[in-house]
Amino acid sequence: MPIPRTPAVARTLLRDDVYGRLRDAIVDGTFAPGEQLRDTDLATWLGVSRTPVREALLRLTQAGLVVSRPGRSTSVSPVDLSAVRDARGVVAALHELAVRESVPHLTEGDISTMREANRRFGLAIEWGDVEAAIRADDELHAVPVRASGNRALAAVLDQFTPMVRRAERLRFSSLDGRRSFARHDELIQLCRSMDADGAAMVAFDTWHSLPSVPADGSVGSGTRSSGLDTSDAAPPG
Repeated sequence: MPIPRTPAVARTLLRDDVYGRLRDAIVDGTFAPGEQLRDTDLATWLGVSRTPVREALLRLTQAGLVVSRPGRSTSVSPVDLSAVRDARGVVAALHELAVRESVPHLTEGDISTMREANRRFGLAIEWGDVEAAIRADDELHAVPVRASGNRALAAVLDQFTPMVRRAERLRFSSLDGRRSFARHDELIQLCRSMDADGAAMVAFDTWHSLPSVPADGSVGSGTRSSGLDTSDAAPPG
């Protein structure tokens, strides 16, 4: 398993940081589908003991990003189209709920934060910077999630959003990212006008319309191997 040449995690950081680093490395394709993940190598890369690495791998298994075979090996899961569609439905429904619950509580500062995030999102799309686009997108959608004050909702999103981000990368590396920019703008306008139902519908559509895979069957820029599992793929409609 090739180890990325990136700085180690500061020893004072908690296991959530180890989980975040491993999750992001899987989502952005640093660790390709099917690649073995050895806890000793990962611990060396991150500069931590094996314990938080093992805990992170367990969480990643629960999130569907890692496949663990007791006594054999742990590896990055293939892209399971059925699982992506299931996760996408859950994530879309929860963002719809978050927006519906948060609209009455959003401040002008929240709206400004969403606008600024969408401005940076649009620039990232124009520049073809997928990572920056995803960061800006996350910041924009985090506003209503945070404002909703619903911790259970946030916890479930944390579990299932990484799987959807594989599809997210596909949209943001294509012209469809520009349609996301327009949807964001509509969402912000509806939130500002206190139209909770309208804003919630746009939030749902924004997430639920994310593609499972592009037309060529790859899993987006940055991945070294698609590892695409099409066994559960639905036939074309």
